[in-house]
Amino acid sequence: MIGEMRIGLLIYGSLDTVSGGYYYDRRLVASLQERGHAVQLFSIPRRNATAALIAALSFHLPPDLDLLIQDELTHPSLFSANRLPHAYPVISLVHHLRSSEDYPAAQKFFNRIIEASYLRSVDGFIFSSKTTQQAVHALIGDGRPSVIAYPPTDRFSPVLAEAGIAGRANQPGPLRILFVGNLVPRKGLSVLLTAISGLPANSVILNVVGSRQADPVYAKKITAQVAGLGLQASIEFHGFLDDESLQKQLEAAHVLVVPSSYEGFGIVYLEGMAFGLPAIGTTAGGACEIIQPGENGFLIQPGDAAALTVYLIALMTDRNLLAQLSLKALASYRQVPAWDQTVDSIHDFLLGRLA
Repeated sequence: MIGEMRIGLLIYGSLDTVSGGYYYDRRLVASLQERGHAVQLFSIPRRNATAALIAALSFHLPPDLDLLIQDELTHPSLFSANRLPHAYPVISLVHHLRSSEDYPAAQKFFNRIIEASYLRSVDGFIFSSKTTQQAVHALIGDGRPSVIAYPPTDRFSPVLAEAGIAGRANQPGPLRILFVGNLVPRKGLSVLLTAISGLPANSVILNVVGSRQADPVYAKKITAQVAGLGLQASIEFHGFLDDESLQKQLEAAHVLVVPSSYEGFGIVYLEGMAFGLPAIGTTAGGACEIIQPGENGFLIQPGDAAALTVYLIALMTDRNLLAQLSLKALASYRQVPAWDQTVDSIHDFLLGRLA
């Protein structure tokens, strides 16, 4: 019988980095430790693609482990080391593929080559969604063992019941929109701003929660876009918020809008639904696994600000529709498997790699 496992987790940078993927990693570490396993963290400096590939030639996997989990986003630094002899299984934790993101054609082609090489070098996968599983299978086939383990969505303690959610939807006044995500191009804030600019003045309030430091150049462009569209009076930027402050934003909003060009899953959509917030995302990536159009939110094509404007007008002018979608969003959240169940499946999968 296998007892305590010595598990390594290899990531870029700090485990405290603010993002859905790092939150998943933190929760996974804590949950495996609670089950009696020794989890050791290994951090690689984040570099640009060229520097990472050069550094990869001299990188070696850590010794004295029973199993190593690698966050897949570290793949430029690892594709070579994984091919050297090592005494334990290597499992890739795939939140989403870089080659699935919206890059220029030449860069996307290069990303696919490097990523496919890395994916073929591991012994199995933990996928955060069916979408990531399908993306990997499309790239390298499906011959390696894997488990689908959806992210944890239980970090908040919602206090609004059905009556409160319906009452909030029918409150008079502007439609209160919430955007949660670091200010990076992939999250689609620029698309949301363009959509809002097509709405009547003073008809919406947008609260933006997310770090400006992830991409300072893009953050400056967002500031300039807000000024150019004359939206300063309708938007408040909060930066990074702790859980208590973010929960207050989730309780007060009417709808969550994060029109990302790609999401491997999109924890934030379900976290919003825990508070009865319909979600608006895009058809690219894992949002399709969460959002049922016309039921608990809407999906647009990436970059389609005009369609987003139409949906926002519908929610703004038809509060009965907003209430219906809000209640169905809450019902959708309640159907999500508990994190403990998810960790049980990961745990069993890891044990199976050692059998």
